[in-house]
Amino acid sequence: MNNIAFPKLGISLNISPVAFSIGSKPIYWYALIILSGFLLGLFFVYKTCEKRGVKKDNVWDIALFGLIFGIIGARIYYVLFALDEFDSIADMFKVWNGGLAIYGGIIGAIISTVIYCKVKKLNIAKVFDVCAPGLFIGQAIGRFGNFVNVEVYGGETNSLFGMSINGAAPVHPLFLYESIWNVIGLVILLLIRDKKKNDGQVFCFYIFWYSFGRLFLEGMRNPNYILYVIPNVLGISQLVAILFMIAAVSAFVVLQVKAKKESEM
Repeated sequence: MNNIAFPKLGISLNISPVAFSIGSKPIYWYALIILSGFLLGLFFVYKTCEKRGVKKDNVWDIALFGLIFGIIGARIYYVLFALDEFDSIADMFKVWNGGLAIYGGIIGAIISTVIYCKVKKLNIAKVFDVCAPGLFIGQAIGRFGNFVNVEVYGGETNSLFGMSINGAAPVHPLFLYESIWNVIGLVILLLIRDKKKNDGQVFCFYIFWYSFGRLFLEGMRNPNYILYVIPNVLGISQLVAILFMIAAVSAFVVLQVKAKKESEM
């Protein structure tokens, strides 16, 4: 049980990571919240996909494979950059003990979706555009799993949203900042997606927006929880964010040029 308080907002909560138990098996809030985000994101995509040229049956398949390979990718990414935390190879497979990295999940889901689209001969760029809003929804909700687990927070702050953990000095609630950032990204995406010049540009926006936010929020994290590429300067997740941003901008420009050439033909 942890006490999580927002002193300047007059909010104080006592939260247990365990939602309930089935026999002797605890069911954690983190898993339930992540699952809720996944299902709500999937529901949105499912309800909007056909008018955007993607069949509902394909969405179910993509979601299933994306979930499986997303978890695998998230675990591999985490393990690769935290090898010193594991006493044996067997421990690396114990996902229930915690340790999933969102970027690994995104990479895993992207790979599985590309393979699926290749096999089914679907328009990969169009599929990614249709799925992008669901990713924003899933991540905006899923970050509250970090709230329940008392993780993903920054340095001390006197701001209105300062979060105190078990009576300690208030810190930046980065999980909340990222959730809000994703909601803003979702709203912008829904406003601009019908103005795209070519398939794939909506997904490029998602990748850029999410990575841009992560670049700065990672810099605000408690240094004890950052894996650095350059000590006290650049974290691994920040480097990945920069690479993703470059890739997103490059792909967007290529698609824009392609659309212009096609319109001139």
